[in-house]
Amino acid sequence: MPAGTTHRRVEMIALPALVGGALYGNLLTPAEIGLFAGAYVFSSLLLSPDLDLKANGARKRWGPLGFIWGPYARAFRHRGASHGLVVGPLTRLAYLAVVFGTVAVALSYIGLTVPTAAPGWITPRAIGVLIGGLYLPNVLHVLLDRAVSAVR
Repeated sequence: MPAGTTHRRVEMIALPALVGGALYGNLLTPAEIGLFAGAYVFSSLLLSPDLDLKANGARKRWGPLGFIWGPYARAFRHRGASHGLVVGPLTRLAYLAVVFGTVAVALSYIGLTVPTAAPGWITPRAIGVLIGGLYLPNVLHVLLDRAVSAVR
């Protein structure tokens, strides 16, 4: 399998091509490109399919919050559902939603609240751009794994 640095390198090399294609094809506005690129980098660095391993670069990049991925690593075997093209990213996003939802509920019990109103820029199109940015690095990761496996 490719090393984590190889995955990250491929994902980051692809980003300018994706952004350039979106600009050239006039597919996204500058604000949408920023949203896409931010989600893409976040996903590439922090939501790697390899979070199903106990020790990995993405988990280390979470710093002191890296411990939150322990139950995820125990729940998924490496290269199982977490490496699915569609299901994989969904498992990590759903897991993250549960973790942060639990924190939000705990904070509400001690009298702190989190904002519940969505900003005005959140539209169905913006959500689609965000999802694209979160999914594409994961797709590249899994396809690279599969390509290397096929060659071996």
